[in-house]
Amino acid sequence: MPAFSGEIIRIDLNDLRHAEALVHLLDQYSQDPMGSDAPLPPEVHENLIPRLRQVDQFRGLLAQFEGRFVGLANCFLGFSTFKARPLINIHDLAVAPEARGQGVGSALLQAVDQLAKEEACAFVTLEVRADNRARQLYLRHGFVEGNPATDAMSFFKKPVVS
Repeated sequence: MPAFSGEIIRIDLNDLRHAEALVHLLDQYSQDPMGSDAPLPPEVHENLIPRLRQVDQFRGLLAQFEGRFVGLANCFLGFSTFKARPLINIHDLAVAPEARGQGVGSALLQAVDQLAKEEACAFVTLEVRADNRARQLYLRHGFVEGNPATDAMSFFKKPVVS
């Protein structure tokens, strides 16, 4: 895989270009079969940036190449009670379709690792579907699936009804 020759930058949610890139890349990811296979709803387009601005734990990264934003890592600080230290969870890792296979994902993961060191984190975590083609990238980058006998986890979610 080629090395990414662009740059990775921290997202400034008050920078209109960053905010637009985040929503655009997330919308592309949402339309992918690994996302929800559908565009983001209008209310997400409208509310995502204002609401993210209220989340102190948000840590976002953009990959930029030749003036275009081609990748995104939406991360959030959490806390490991077993280690008594913060952790970073990669909530979304998205690469624009035209930039896939060019080292963008790897560069974003390396930048997340650097961010985790700066934040004195114990872990970097993520969840990945069993059929996601990015699993191999994560394994190459040092993520481990864990011991199925002791580390097997299921992802549960429950909608909140208002």
